[in-house]
Amino acid sequence: MGPNGQLHREVGDEMSRTAEERQREIVRAARATGSVDVTALAVELGVAKETIRRDLRALEDHGLVRRTHGGACPVESAGFETTLAFRATSHVPEKRRIAAAAAELLGDAESVFVDEGFTPQLIAEALPTDRPLTVVTASLPVAGALAEAENITVLLLGGRVRAGTLATVDHWTTKMLAGFVVDLAYIGANGISREHGLTTPDPAVSEVKAQAIRAARRTVFAGVHTKFGAVSFCRFAEVGALEAIVTSAQLPAAEAHRYSLLGPQVIRV
Repeated sequence: MGPNGQLHREVGDEMSRTAEERQREIVRAARATGSVDVTALAVELGVAKETIRRDLRALEDHGLVRRTHGGACPVESAGFETTLAFRATSHVPEKRRIAAAAAELLGDAESVFVDEGFTPQLIAEALPTDRPLTVVTASLPVAGALAEAENITVLLLGGRVRAGTLATVDHWTTKMLAGFVVDLAYIGANGISREHGLTTPDPAVSEVKAQAIRAARRTVFAGVHTKFGAVSFCRFAEVGALEAIVTSAQLPAAEAHRYSLLGPQVIRV
């Protein structure tokens, strides 16, 4: 090919690099703020809105963001996990509704496992204190929230404390948990999908969650609508292992029905 052909390839490469850089910037912005807006990104990056929508489709195909109406939010992945501090600022009203509905599933359980994470912490705070209840948890914030609650006995699992989530992991945690049988486990996840089940980025966290489900007679997953369809690195349970899924009405009814066909009751609040 002549010089023109060579030039064409170089221009194409340059365009490709520019799109790559733009998409990296979009992911950085989504992770820093929790969501991004198509219009604002188009202005900030100096491109058409359709270009941004194309970028978001590409990023969604790679599992890095979930598209929302007018924008996108980040997906937690093998290399990226939001901190507890960030989780405490995102989707809070939705998480409070979900937590209250999840706490109502307690039934006559006398012992529960409460997972790490902000939504499980809200569930812990919504548990009744008018009757005896034993709460097993790997989460320091959950233990702290319940330590002085009347009628609640807290068992904090020992182990290495992970920065960011403030929860214990590794063999000390799982070995201690293996010695229990609990009536109900409240489990969180970074993603839940019909194909890949419940997933989380860190293998050590995955082990604790899997052990908690093995220790429990009943398991309830509670999470916001953005978790659905998201897939992380480590799978720790199938959807069919759940007795119930508690989420918000922002998960479409048709999608909720598809999950219910795999076994669990799906509650939208």
